[in-house]
Amino acid sequence: MKYFLIAGEASGDLHASNLMKALKINDPEAEFVFYGGDKMKAVGGELLEHYKNIAYMGFVPVVLHAKTILRAMKKCREAVVEWSPDALILVDYPGFNLKIARYVKQHTNIPIFYYISPKIWAWKEHRIKEIKLYVDRLYSILPFEVPFFTQKHNYPIDYVGNPSVDEICAWKSKYTDSHQRFLEKHNLPDKPIIALLPGSRKQEITDNFKRMATAALPYTKKGYQLLVAAANDIDNEFYTRHIKDTEAQQNITLIRNHTFEILANAEAGLITSGTATLETALFRVPQIVCYYINMGKLFALLRKIFLKVKYISLVNLTVNRPLVPELVGDQMNVANIKKHLSTIVKGGEARADQLKGYDEMARLLGEAGAPQRAARLMVERLRNKN
Repeated sequence: MKYFLIAGEASGDLHASNLMKALKINDPEAEFVFYGGDKMKAVGGELLEHYKNIAYMGFVPVVLHAKTILRAMKKCREAVVEWSPDALILVDYPGFNLKIARYVKQHTNIPIFYYISPKIWAWKEHRIKEIKLYVDRLYSILPFEVPFFTQKHNYPIDYVGNPSVDEICAWKSKYTDSHQRFLEKHNLPDKPIIALLPGSRKQEITDNFKRMATAALPYTKKGYQLLVAAANDIDNEFYTRHIKDTEAQQNITLIRNHTFEILANAEAGLITSGTATLETALFRVPQIVCYYINMGKLFALLRKIFLKVKYISLVNLTVNRPLVPELVGDQMNVANIKKHLSTIVKGGEARADQLKGYDEMARLLGEAGAPQRAARLMVERLRNKN
């Protein structure tokens, strides 16, 4: 069968590539055409547009690149109709994907599947109308989405498991280095590690890194070392410019392409909100979730109006309670980070509760195999339809 996939960012490229591999197992004659990235291209098929050409987020970048996005959208609509796949598979990226879904549903009979749901439980809940109209089946990777869609909106979905569980299980099965070997490989002293994950975008790093580092630096005098999971495409100077003190710079080590290694060897972490919070929990590293936002008091007011959820971290959303501290907006400051960090290092009063809560979270997420389950359900649905 023929599958047309659309992924509009790096994480979507990764998840879509794993789904494609699983589709090939369930359907050995599978053919792929896609908007995506290098990981999808490595699986096989025809890459029509790289996500880097259309991955613009935020109002201003989207407006500035509107012509590029509209051109890509027109090309995508035409390609789907012309190729006439057995299924159109959308991967997150709702601003683009839901527009394509509307066009395809109005002009063809092609089944439309959504893998990795738009986060309408957090904002833009009105998009449920588009999903109901244009999406034939939604495959969720977050367990708390099931009651949101099925009970609140009477829209049945399939929970297939979480890809982070798959990625970490696969990584652990191949990683054989001891803690000592990790230290030697990166020329590190034998000291406990506090991991700093300040985000992957320049604005996130600008907002979060200095506050994280300033709060954690006193721990270097208590025998700790600070390891930063640096973004691949951002040079060291961008990080060090935020820490002017030379002594401080010497106590912070930047490491690229080894985020899982850092987490596997860390005692505690300061983590920018996102998938990284879930990954940190799966590695059983007690954490503080950090996300600085300018005009934090205004954000706190707007959050009550626009955000539909009590928490921002996937960890707390999954267990439905404030398991890990969330420092957002004006609450994300050095004093608050210091206060909470003291409770999650070894001997801290909140450490045991977090670790116990991680067990609960892991049970709710379920076993590895998310792309395999999604692929099997998709292929079965298409074969039954045929």
